[in-house]
Amino acid sequence: MTRVRLVFCMLLFLPFGGYAQQDGKYLERPLPDGWQEKDMLFQQVLPVDDQWWKVFEDATLDSLISLAMEQNPSVLMAINRIDQAKAQWRISQSDFYPSLTFNGGWTRQQTSGNLGTGSPQAWTGYYSASVQMSWQLDVFGVIRQKAKAQKELYAASKEEYNATMVSLCAEVASAYFNLREVQQELDVLRRNAVSQEAVVKITESRYKTGLVSKLDVAQAKSVYYSTLASIPTTEANVIQYLNTLAVLLGLYPQDVTDALSDTKPLPDYMEPVGVGVPGELLLRRPDVRGAERQVNAQAALLGASKRDWLPEFFLNGSFGYASDDLKDVGKKGSMTWSIAPSMTWNLFNGGRNLQEERLQRAQLDESINQFNQTVLTAVQEVDNAMSAYKNSIKQIVACKEMLYQGKEAFDLSLDLYKQGLTPFQNVLDAQRSMLTYENTLVKAKGYSLVCLVQMYQALGGGW
Repeated sequence: MTRVRLVFCMLLFLPFGGYAQQDGKYLERPLPDGWQEKDMLFQQVLPVDDQWWKVFEDATLDSLISLAMEQNPSVLMAINRIDQAKAQWRISQSDFYPSLTFNGGWTRQQTSGNLGTGSPQAWTGYYSASVQMSWQLDVFGVIRQKAKAQKELYAASKEEYNATMVSLCAEVASAYFNLREVQQELDVLRRNAVSQEAVVKITESRYKTGLVSKLDVAQAKSVYYSTLASIPTTEANVIQYLNTLAVLLGLYPQDVTDALSDTKPLPDYMEPVGVGVPGELLLRRPDVRGAERQVNAQAALLGASKRDWLPEFFLNGSFGYASDDLKDVGKKGSMTWSIAPSMTWNLFNGGRNLQEERLQRAQLDESINQFNQTVLTAVQEVDNAMSAYKNSIKQIVACKEMLYQGKEAFDLSLDLYKQGLTPFQNVLDAQRSMLTYENTLVKAKGYSLVCLVQMYQALGGGW
């Protein structure tokens, strides 16, 4: 008995408060004060919090994102996981309260007359009704720590929903801009095909009059049919992005084809963007907040595992009535009750408690490392997005000048060719270049918008 008391006293002084992360292990290095990009394009003000896609002033995009938020399957599944986590939290909270059970019935039994007691064989019967109570007293906070863990997991599930929404809005916007980009590429091909067909007719007319050779006609047709051959591939790309958008919206492809089949210009957006400072990512990004909740949950579970070394206290009792006559049930003389405080203390279970504590500590360390990885990844994604967006703007400026010069070269070469002052090869080269320049500019605009979307996503832009 003395030994048991000694063990109990030793367990009381176990470091139950030490289940939180160790000093220096959680975010060892502070976040940088600023981003790598110092361009004036980025402002150290808080970025757009709500509905960042409104800056593009595109009503179609607004409606697509609204529809996706309502019926995207990933969003609906995230909501289901929130409901599950909330139920688990409520289940853990129920352990704070006693369990009450009602029992009622009729018993009929026969006793033996051959037990050597001298009592004859007899029949007895009685009615009974009682309420049983069982209550585990949370003396050392085991139930409290487990409930805290479930509460943190519930909060983490809401952050998972937020992360799903951030990702969904970005995916819809990116797919939409990619769709508009390939639609414009298709429009460029068709317009250039019309222009190239006109050049073919010019060469055929000059060939009939003997001004040029048949080679000029063949070369003009080669460029024209090469452009026509590119159209089906681009049309297929349009269908693919339409299908991508349909899935994101939770619809079938035929449900969106009619609404998005018409070509629409890409938004001409090249404005300064508020990015804030790296430290604000910890408050804005739902994946970072969710990772922090996971750390808190694992810390609580480790605290609960430490308390498993201590005894558990229970309060059991019952209150009811019993009588051999049904009409006497409920009378004061038929009253029965009991109260039975108890304690259980597992002094040895083959090292299970020790290994459970080690398991929870390892899982806590893993969640801390996962948090640190999430923070590093968040900073990396923002820096990458800022760099990509800045350089995409530079590319657009260069492409616009390149296209302007290309159009001038084509018009000049065509006029000179009509006058017989330049070979047809110059016209063909200028024609090919102009098509390339137009496509490059369209791609650059689309890429820039996608980079901007990715930056809003990396910054944890809200909806």
